[in-house]
Amino acid sequence: MSIEIKVPPVGESITEVVLSRWVKNDGDVVEMDEIIAELESDKATFELTAEQAGTLRTVASEGDTLAIGAVVCKIEDGGAAAPKATEAAPAEKAAVAEDKTSAAPVAEKSGDSYATGTPSPSAGKILAEKGVDAAAVKGTGVDGRITKEDALKAERAQAKAPEKAAQAPAAPVVAGARNERRQKMTPLRKTVAKRLVAVKNETAMLTTFNEVNMKPIMDLRGKYKDQFKEKYGVGLGFMSFFTKAVCEAMKDFPAVNARIDGEELVYNDFVDVSIAVSAPKGLVVPIIRNAESMSLAQIEKTVIELATKARDSKLTIEEMTGGTFTITNGGVFGSMMSTPIINAPQSAILGMHNIIERPIAEKGEVVIRPMMYLALSYDHRIIDGRESVGFLVRVKQLLEDPARLLLGI
Repeated sequence: MSIEIKVPPVGESITEVVLSRWVKNDGDVVEMDEIIAELESDKATFELTAEQAGTLRTVASEGDTLAIGAVVCKIEDGGAAAPKATEAAPAEKAAVAEDKTSAAPVAEKSGDSYATGTPSPSAGKILAEKGVDAAAVKGTGVDGRITKEDALKAERAQAKAPEKAAQAPAAPVVAGARNERRQKMTPLRKTVAKRLVAVKNETAMLTTFNEVNMKPIMDLRGKYKDQFKEKYGVGLGFMSFFTKAVCEAMKDFPAVNARIDGEELVYNDFVDVSIAVSAPKGLVVPIIRNAESMSLAQIEKTVIELATKARDSKLTIEEMTGGTFTITNGGVFGSMMSTPIINAPQSAILGMHNIIERPIAEKGEVVIRPMMYLALSYDHRIIDGRESVGFLVRVKQLLEDPARLLLGI
C-alpha cells in the first residue's frame, strides 16, 4: 500500500509553494518523520517529512510550483522496515559462496560509473547532503547496496575533485564573449520585488539623516564586554543599543510606531522591532517581540537566535509576521549612506551604516571620532517632518549618552 504526500497548509495567505530541493531521491528508503524535501513559499522555507516508512517515489520535480494540497510524492510499503539478516544455514552459506565465485559481479563498470543498488538510509542522506550522484557510486553491500562507508568514500573523492580541477590550467577567456545566464526568481524574491514597488507607489516616503558619535557606546562596550559575556553568555553588540534607543524615542514620538489602516491611524503601546537579516535566499525580517520591555542581554540573545534561524532557513511565518518598526544595518556590508525603503504596513525604518573615523568639532576643537550616519525613512502621510527629525535627534542623544538608556531620561 502506498500513500500520497501532499503540500500541507503553511499559512493563511499562502496558496502555493516551490519545491526547492529533494533531500531524499526517488527510490530511497525513508523512515517515518524523516525529512524528504524542502518547500519554499514567498515568506519562508519548510521541511516536508515522510508520513510513513517505505520507499520514496517522487511525483514533482525541483523547481516546480505546487498548489496547497498538490501531490509531491508517494511512499510505498517495503524497504524501510527490512528485517535484519539472520544466520544462514551451512548449506545456504555454501550456496552463497558458490554463487559469489561463479556469478558475474553485481556492479558492472561502464566508464567511470557503476550500475548500483539502492543506498541505505544513512548512505542516502550523506549522498543527498553532499550532492553526490548515487549512480556514480559503487556499492559493496548485499546485492550492490550502497553502504554508509561507500557514501563517505564517494564524498571524499568528490571533495578532492575541485582540487585537481584547480591545478589544471584555466581555459582561455574568449575576447568579446557575451554570455547570458537566466535563473527563475524564487517566490521570496518575487514577493520582495512586489512589496518594494508597492511601497514606493502607495506611500509618501521621505528620508531624513543625522550622524552619531559612536565613541561613548564603543567605550562602554570595551569596558564591560567581558563581564557582560561572562554573565549573560552573549556579546554586547550595537543592535541592542539601537533597539533600546528607538523604543525610548517612540515614547515621545508614537506616530513612528503607528500604521495606517484604511482611514484610521493605529497606535501601538508595544514595540515589535523587525530586524532586517540577509539570508541565503534573500532579505528576511524576523521580529523582536515587545522589545520595549527587554534588557540589552535579552535583545542580544533574541537577535542571535533569529539571525541563526534566518541563515539556516528555519524561520517560521509567525517569527516574520507583524512588526511595528524596522532596523536595517547596511553598515555590515560597508554602506556609508542609503535611503532604506519602508517595510509596509509600518510607517518608518531606521538605517544604520558603517562607522568611519572622521574629524568633527567638539568644544571648539577638531577631534577624530568614530561616526555613523543614520537614515530614517518614513511615511509622510502619518509622520510629519517635525516628528521624524525629532525622533532621529532623540535616538542620537540616547546613543551619544548611553546612560540615558538605563535611566530613561
